[in-house]
Amino acid sequence: MPDHSSRSLQTLTVATTGASGSLFLKQFLLAVEREPRIGAVNFVASDSALRVMAEELGLKGRAHLATQLLAPEIKKPSRKIQLQANADIGANIASGSYPVDAMVVIPCSVGTLARIAHGDASHLIERAADVCLKEQRRLVLCVRETPLNKIHIRNMYRAADAGATIFPLIPAFYYRPASLEQMAQEFASRVLAHIGLPQSHAYRWKG
Repeated sequence: MPDHSSRSLQTLTVATTGASGSLFLKQFLLAVEREPRIGAVNFVASDSALRVMAEELGLKGRAHLATQLLAPEIKKPSRKIQLQANADIGANIASGSYPVDAMVVIPCSVGTLARIAHGDASHLIERAADVCLKEQRRLVLCVRETPLNKIHIRNMYRAADAGATIFPLIPAFYYRPASLEQMAQEFASRVLAHIGLPQSHAYRWKG
């Protein structure tokens, strides 16, 4: 794994695609916004993701997308989260020379999974993921689909074999979450811990 310890703050890529689970994206972005060890976030949403977010969260259009997602908890525009166009294959995160500590795709549709697994980098999300794999950087795919057919399972194996972490969008229940938001917050904490940013408030099993 590349050593980026010379930089005091981490840079992340966060992508979202056309699978159900926009609440998990919202809580992950809120956690990222509040995390002092993260300095910059490049955020990419596919067109299919925009449709799902409109259905599940009531968001309207691409304008001020990060602000819409962070509201009402964060009332001012984010200085940390920068929206990138999925069609912009020349964006900073499309190059291995741009330093990124990790990339998280949440939720990750099985279509996006398939394109990443097969190296189809025709859009920015898949290109940024491909860069993480070739540069041996952390790539976390929060896959959301059920039931899984053999194509999905083979593609998960292909992506994992190339270096990605398959982190299915499956929440925990043993800590008895009081709300959907709390369940999504805990999932966000587990993803952040996986990329080296453990959260002090996260639930820890004591046996």
